[in-house]
Formats: sequence, C-alpha cells, structure tokens
Amino acid sequence: MTAIMITKASADDLEIIQDVGKQTFSETFAESNSEEAMKKYLEESFSTEKVRSELNHPDSYFFIAWEEDIPVGYLKLNTGSAQTEMQDEVSIEIERIYVKKSHHGQKVGQILYDKALETALNLNKSYLWLGVWEQNLRAVNFYKKNGFEEFGSHTFRLGDDEQTDLMMKKVLN
Repeated sequence: MTAIMITKASADDLEIIQDVGKQTFSETFAESNSEEAMKKYLEESFSTEKVRSELNHPDSYFFIAWEEDIPVGYLKLNTGSAQTEMQDEVSIEIERIYVKKSHHGQKVGQILYDKALETALNLNKSYLWLGVWEQNLRAVNFYKKNGFEEFGSHTFRLGDDEQTDLMMKKVLN
C-alpha cells in the first residue's frame, strides 16, 4: 500500500466530499436499508448546497485521505455551533470518518481518527464525541479500541426507519 496522505479540505473539494460520502455511505448501509430511503438520504445529505454550506462553516473541519491522487476517505469534525447535538464549547464532534470499502483494514480510519485527536488537542478541547449506528459493529469496536465509551443514544432517521445511534465520547487528559 502507498502511504496515505491527509490534506485539509476546502470549498474546492466539494465534489470529492460528495463522491466519497455517497460511495462510502452506500457501501456501509445499503444492505440494511431500502433503496428508496438510501436514495433520498444521499440526495439530501450530499447535495451541493448542503456540502458547500458544511465546507464553508467556520466551526467545521474536513480532511481528505489520499492514496497517491485518489481520495480514499475523509473526516468531518465539528466544534461550537456546527456540532449536531451537545454544542459544548469544550468538545469536538467526529461527525464522519468515511473510508472506501476498498481501503478497509488498511489503517485509513485510524489515520483519520489520529487527525481528529490531533485537531482536538490543538484546539484545547476536553473531549471528543460522536454518534455511531449500534449495528455498525466494525465502527463501534473501532471507537472502543480508541478509548471511547458509551454515554447515551439518540435516534437517527433514514427514510421511515428510526435507528439507534450510540453516543460515545473520549475524555482527553
């Protein structure tokens, strides 16, 4: 495997974020959800307007993982008002660590997580938090391995299906 490089994303990377987001979300969740629900979610969540707004939000940070000139994943972090819930000034939310299925098991997720941790420490945050689908055991185990603990849950709606996301956090010392 070629070394994975991480770059900070800008508004110019909008299509990359859309493409990687749609591909990885589909690869991970299409089997567990209806085609109609997936189509609607992907159209709404990765629309040009929504992704542009997220990329331009001053409290959001995007990083792209590259293998040579191919984007293989990305990280989205939120602080302050960009956080999807809690909006605690001393926390940083990992909203997405998305890695293409072709690169699972190649430490890309770990490299992106390490970037999240580095960013949290550089911003003097007290803890990292996230929501992860309870049935995505690969992701749940990944976060547990990295020191996250469950502290609650919330409902994630995909189409007409209400799913449970585990809320997890890692306190930084």
